[in-house]
Amino acid sequence: MNMRSEDLRFLLGLKLKQLRQDKGYSSKEFANKAGLSFSYLSEIEKGKKYPAPEKILQIARALEVSFDDLVSTKVDEERNPLTAMLQSPLMKEFPFQFFGIAPHDVANLVTHSPQEAGALLRTLLEIGRAYDMRVEQFLFAALRSYQKMHKNYFEEIEEAVSAFISEHRWQPEAPLSSEKLKSVLIEEYQYILDETTLEKYPELKGFRSIWINSRPPKLLLNGRLLPSQKAFLLGREIGFCHMHLDDRPVTSSWLKVESFEEVLNNFKASYFSGALFINRDLLRDDLSRFFQNERWDSEAFLALMRRYDATPEMFLYRLSQLIPKFFDLQEMFYLRFNNEAGSDRFFLTKELNLSRVTVPHGIGLNEHYCRRWLAIRMLKDLADKQKRGEAQAPIVAAQRSRFIDSDAEFFSITLARPLVLTEGTNSSITLGFLINDAFKKAVRFWDDPAVPRVDVNETCERCSLSEAACTDRVAPAVIYQKQQNQKTREQVLQQLVENVKRG
Repeated sequence: MNMRSEDLRFLLGLKLKQLRQDKGYSSKEFANKAGLSFSYLSEIEKGKKYPAPEKILQIARALEVSFDDLVSTKVDEERNPLTAMLQSPLMKEFPFQFFGIAPHDVANLVTHSPQEAGALLRTLLEIGRAYDMRVEQFLFAALRSYQKMHKNYFEEIEEAVSAFISEHRWQPEAPLSSEKLKSVLIEEYQYILDETTLEKYPELKGFRSIWINSRPPKLLLNGRLLPSQKAFLLGREIGFCHMHLDDRPVTSSWLKVESFEEVLNNFKASYFSGALFINRDLLRDDLSRFFQNERWDSEAFLALMRRYDATPEMFLYRLSQLIPKFFDLQEMFYLRFNNEAGSDRFFLTKELNLSRVTVPHGIGLNEHYCRRWLAIRMLKDLADKQKRGEAQAPIVAAQRSRFIDSDAEFFSITLARPLVLTEGTNSSITLGFLINDAFKKAVRFWDDPAVPRVDVNETCERCSLSEAACTDRVAPAVIYQKQQNQKTREQVLQQLVENVKRG
C-alpha cells in the first residue's frame, strides 16, 4: 500500500491508542511504562509525530506486540474502511483545510467508536461508487461551500484589483478598455495573443481560450467570441499573473480537473477579471440608484448592463458578489440553465444558493424542473423569438416566485441569450432574492404590481399542484404521490396502534 507520510503517522497513532486502551493503560501509565514523555506519546497518538525505530521498539515491547505488527499498515476489520478512505482520491484531493479541518479530524471518529464510524465510512464509499461520483464533483461542491462561507465576496481579491489599478494609474471607468488589458499582457507579462490558431481545430471550437505554458506564454483566443468575452478572458489571464496563481487549468472551461488548487485559482482569476471589468464602487452607486426606482424597468436594467459592456453571465455574477455584501441581501441564489432551442430539455449548468430555501439544483437526474420558473419561461420565449426570426439580443424579465411548500417568495431577475460558441443553444441566468424585510428596505420596486406573481416548485415530480391547476406540468407528481402515500400509511399505522392499545 502506497501511503503518504501523514497517513502513516495517523495509522500508527490510531493503532497505538487503540492497543493502549485495549490493555487498560491510561496515557500517563503507558508513557511511564514505555519510557516516553506524556506530551510525546500524545503527539504520536494524534498523528503529529512518527517516532524513530528505537522508540517504536520501546512502544511495541510495552504493548507486548511485535515491531512489524505495530508499523504495518494493515488494520483490523473494524478499521478497514479507514484505510480505504485515506487512500481514496477524494480524501487526497478534498480541500479540508479551507473548512478548518484535516482528513484526520474526520478519521478520528474511528478511535472513539470504531464500529459505528467504520460503518459510516463504508457507507460513504459505497454511495460514491453507486452514484459514480467523480472527485471533481466533490471539488466543485467544496468550492461552492467555500463561496457560501464568504457570502460570495472576497475582499482580498477586491483589494488585489484595487492595487493593480493603482499601480497602473488607471481611473475607474465603465466600460474598461480591452486595449489596456492587451497592453498589460503583452508588455508586462510577454504574452502572445493568438486569435487564429484555434480555428484550425474544430474539435476544440467550444473552448473560449486555451493557455499554452511556454516561453513566452501564449493565449489562444476563439475568434468567434464577443468583444466583452475576449476582454473578460484577458482580465482573467492578468488575474493569474498578478496574483501569482501558478496551478491553473489549460482550457477556459473544464476538460479535466487535476486538483482543488486549480479549481480555486480558476475561481480567483475569474473573480479578479469580473472585479477589474466591472468596478465595485461604480456598480454599487449605480445599483443604489436603480433600486430606488418605484417600478421594475427591464430596459433600465439592460442599459445598466450595457454600460459595463458585460455579458449577461458576467454582469449577474458580479451582482451576486456585491449585492449580498453592500445591500445586506444575503438570502440569494444564482442559477444558469442551458436549453437546445425549441427542445423541452433544460439543464442546470451552474448554481450558487446562499439562501436557506431549497431551489432547483442538480439532483434527480430524470426529474423535470418546474416549467413555471422564470429561467425556463425565458428560454422558451427566446426560442420563440428566434423561430420568428426576431433579433437575438439578450432579453430580461422579473418575476415573484413563491415556493408552494415553504411559502418563501423570491424576486427573480432573469437574462436569456443565445450562446456564441454552441450553435442552437440558449442560456438563461437568474438572480433570486428572498422577499424579506431587508429586500423591502433596499429595493423600492419589490411590490411592483406589473411584476408577475407565480407559484413554483422544484420539479414536476415533487409538486402538489394538480394537472388542472397547473397547465405547465410536463410529468406526473410521482415523488410527491409516494411521499403522500407514505404519510397516509404512517397515520393509519399510528391509528391502528392506538386502537389496539385501547382494546
